[in-house]
Amino acid sequence: MTIFADCLAAVCTHSLVAPGRSLSWAIIANPKAGGFTIAKRWKQHLADLDKARSRSLANPAREDASPARILGTLVPPDSEAASLAARGLIATTGPGHAAELANALAEGLEARCEAASAMAKPLPFLVIITAGGDGTSLEVLSSFYHAPQALREHFAILRLPMGTGNDGADAPTLAGALALLAGPARVMRQRALRLLTSTAGKGPFLAFNILSVGLDAFVTHMTNKMKGRLPGDSYKLWVDIASLLYDRLYKVGPMDVKVRPADGKAPDELRQKVLLLAVGESGHRTYGSHKKILPDDRNVCLVRQMPLLRKVRLKGLFTTGEHVRTPECLFFNASRVEFTGSFPILAQMDGETVLLDPADFPAAIELTPPVIPILKKA
Repeated sequence: MTIFADCLAAVCTHSLVAPGRSLSWAIIANPKAGGFTIAKRWKQHLADLDKARSRSLANPAREDASPARILGTLVPPDSEAASLAARGLIATTGPGHAAELANALAEGLEARCEAASAMAKPLPFLVIITAGGDGTSLEVLSSFYHAPQALREHFAILRLPMGTGNDGADAPTLAGALALLAGPARVMRQRALRLLTSTAGKGPFLAFNILSVGLDAFVTHMTNKMKGRLPGDSYKLWVDIASLLYDRLYKVGPMDVKVRPADGKAPDELRQKVLLLAVGESGHRTYGSHKKILPDDRNVCLVRQMPLLRKVRLKGLFTTGEHVRTPECLFFNASRVEFTGSFPILAQMDGETVLLDPADFPAAIELTPPVIPILKKA
C-alpha cells in the first residue's frame, strides 16, 4: 500500500486539477480488492503507477497540494495506518468503513471551506479517490450523494479500477484513470439511480451505474453470498446456473411496466413476464465484469421470459451486446421506470442486492438530476 500511496501522492502533487485552488486528496482503498490481491493485475497496476508518476513530473509541482488533513485524525497515531494517512490513504477494514470515511471527509471539507471563507481565502478543492471495487465506490458515492449542495463545488470523486469487475470506474484501465488525475480534467456531475418502494422505510436505494431487477440480481446475490468460497470467475458460474435454475427459485410472473421517457412524451406501458429489467445512469453501460447489458445510447433493457433452451443460446450475447438484435429484448430511453408484480423479485444496485416483496409494489427506478462531481477528460 505504501508504494501505491506514494505514487498517487506524486501524481496529485503535480496535478492540473482545480488550478488556482489549494488541492488536497484522500484515497479510500480496499486492500482486499482484486486489483491489489491478484498478482497479475497488481503487477500491471505497478507499471501504470510508475509511468503516471514519471509523466506527472512534467507538470509543475504544486505548493498548495497536500493530503487531506482530517485523515490523520481517523487512524491510531504512531501506526502503519498513520503512516499511510500522512500520504493521503486510508485502507478500509470492512463493509461500511468506506462510507464512514466519506462522511468524515465531507465534514472536514465543510469545516475547511467555512474557515477559508471567514478568512477571505480561496476555497479548497478535495479529490476523493476510491481504490477498490464497485462496493467501495457505491459506499463513497452514496455518502457524498447526501452532502450539502453548497459543498459540491469543492470536491470531485475519481474511481480507480482496482476491483474485480470495475464496471463503475471512471476509466477501464488504471492508466486512463491516472491520466484524469494528472489532468487537465474538467469536473462534471453524474446522475444517480434511485429505487423507490411502496413500503415505508424500505429505500430509497441508490446506484450510480446500473440498477436492475430479476435474473441478473439473483446472479449478483449468489455471487456475493459465495464470494471467497468459489475459485475463479464465480459471476460467470452463477450466470450459467441461473440460466437453468432461476425459474425454479423465483416465479417469473406477469409485471406491469411503465417506461417514462426523459423528453416528457407519453410513457410506454407493457404487461410482460419480465426475466430482467436493467436501468443505467446512461447508455453504453456494463455490469458483471464488462457484460454489455446496455450496448447503445438507450439506458433501459427489458428482457422477456423465454424457454430454457432459448436462454442457454442467448446468454452469451449479453457479453458482446448482440442481444440488442433479439426479439426478447426491448430497449428504451427513460428517466423513470415503474413496475408492479405479484411475486418476490431481487433487485441489485451496483452489486448490492435487496429482495422486493409484493407489498413493495408499485416500485420505481428513477434517474436523479446530476449530483455527484466526477473528473472527466478536458
